[in-house]
Amino acid sequence: MKGDSMEKAALAIEDGTFVEGYAFGNEDDSWVEGELVFNTAMTGYVEALTDPSYAGQILMMTYPLIGNYGVCKDDFESDGVKVEGFVVKELCKNPSNWRSQMSVDELLKEYGVPGIEGIDTRALTRKIRIYGAMKAVLATGDYDREKMLKRAVEQPSITELDLVGKVCVKEPVTINEEGKYEVVIIDCGIKMSIAKQLLKRNVSVTLVPYNYSAEKILELDPDGVFVSNGPGDPSRVKDTIACLKKLIGRVPLAGICLGHQLISLALDAKTFKLKFGHRGANQPVKDFETGRVFISSQNHGFAVDEKTLPKNVEVTQINLNDGTVEGLKHKELPLFSVQYHPEASPGPHDTYFFFDRFLEMIKTF
Repeated sequence: MKGDSMEKAALAIEDGTFVEGYAFGNEDDSWVEGELVFNTAMTGYVEALTDPSYAGQILMMTYPLIGNYGVCKDDFESDGVKVEGFVVKELCKNPSNWRSQMSVDELLKEYGVPGIEGIDTRALTRKIRIYGAMKAVLATGDYDREKMLKRAVEQPSITELDLVGKVCVKEPVTINEEGKYEVVIIDCGIKMSIAKQLLKRNVSVTLVPYNYSAEKILELDPDGVFVSNGPGDPSRVKDTIACLKKLIGRVPLAGICLGHQLISLALDAKTFKLKFGHRGANQPVKDFETGRVFISSQNHGFAVDEKTLPKNVEVTQINLNDGTVEGLKHKELPLFSVQYHPEASPGPHDTYFFFDRFLEMIKTF
């Protein structure tokens, strides 16, 4: 359904592609830029829109109809919408769901984020799969084609941006002080479903900023330390890497997504940028320890270079689509991490066992 105002919108990509559609969300001469990426999930658009890992990116959904079950704020992964812009084939303006509190259009209006509908998202997805994720500009209201294309080329790459500090807590925040175990989460842009999974396991959680020192974390005397997901290039998050170097071996340590990459960098491995990333709810992962293959939820544009991992670190899981590292553990120290999202909100739920493994590691340390 086209926007009620029939306001035009446009998307310009650095390779010269320019497409026009209809605006929704913030339609008031809005102009945003970022890396254009796609997500293949059929559901979970609320979780994706509010995932801090999408900071600095314009999110495009491959599923053609978005918004049909509306928006429920209980599904938020943060305090609001974190994507720079939203691209869909068709937007449902009149959702039908007993949980729905508003439409996607109303949600984006509330947070001042523009969207565009009525364009061929499958053609754009094919382009990204062939040529890789590209810089883009999304504009609503009064826009100029040549200026948009110029800005799409000239804007900085996501590898040049420091995004974590914009989406993490600024001071320590404690959730549930009555848990049996104390876990500190280094917040690099956490999805709150991660904290909820720990809380379900009778764990007290304290969020600390990404640049919190190892000394301050150890003063909190945690039973374990967890490194969250987050946006951008992991090699730029130098404060967290330096902190993790001091924590390794001194406290049980686990990480998810960006946290997995940061732990790897702290172990002196290297990361690299994927061509178009893994974003969706259908990524197959093989676990070498059990022989099991499970379907995972993922959202990342960088991966760990297996060839650079030290000999005392073992790869425990791989992605069956492209063979990239999905899990690792230290052979002597209490440390493991995964690239996918085991909290998997809204699903699939194959990988909840990750949190049980973390708890077992805490108990036996």
